[in-house]
Amino acid sequence: MIHRTAIVDPGAELGTNVQVGPYAVIASDVQIGSGTIIGPHVTIDRYTTIGPDCQIFQHAAIGAIPQALKFEGEKTVVKIGRGTTIREFGTIHRGTGFGGGITEIGEENFMMAYTHIAHDCFTGRNVIFANAASLGGHISVGDYATLGAFVAVHQFVRIGQYAFVGGMTGVTKDIPPYVLASGSPRARLHGLNSVGLKRHHFSAETTLALKKAYRIVFRLGLTLNEAIQRVSAEVDQVPEIVGFIEFIKSSERGITR
Repeated sequence: MIHRTAIVDPGAELGTNVQVGPYAVIASDVQIGSGTIIGPHVTIDRYTTIGPDCQIFQHAAIGAIPQALKFEGEKTVVKIGRGTTIREFGTIHRGTGFGGGITEIGEENFMMAYTHIAHDCFTGRNVIFANAASLGGHISVGDYATLGAFVAVHQFVRIGQYAFVGGMTGVTKDIPPYVLASGSPRARLHGLNSVGLKRHHFSAETTLALKKAYRIVFRLGLTLNEAIQRVSAEVDQVPEIVGFIEFIKSSERGITR
């Protein structure tokens, strides 16, 4: 299952039924799970672990050292979860010693062509990156979030679960869970991600609670402390509301308004 022109270091560990295409290069200290397909001209550098049933298309580059001036060659890693797809020319860089040491991609992510994930980033499961979406360093993206084409996310930003960020958006502050954001050059909020909530079968009661919380926090002109108090007093404290408020309270970069 390994093409004769591929270069696979003897120190790499490949599971059963792994396919490696022409001219792919796989370094030592790489682990690839069973059933994963590595396309032509893919480069996988050291200290990369790829889960089973992934598919990596031609010319992707995984596990290169980070684009960080403070990086001094320390051992850091990339970890990619089961069932993730990385399309043409996608790039994922290793973590840094000063940033946690790991860049981690969750299970069943779908990364379209030219996506870039910088050092020390974390993504949850079932995250979608459209073409050329890019993450700076130290970014976290929650489960089931979607980033449109050419989205650029500033380092240290968090994007909450089930959020949708429209194409060509510059994200410089945290995007709360469950919301729709877009705008150029900077993101603005445009309500709940109602389509996403419907597709993922959120109950009518939960959706109504999120709408109430969104209106209180972002439409009444309150300070965040005032809004949080009102949400706690006036909105059913279902798990999604608790997580929504905790995300806002824990923000360090500030919340997109």
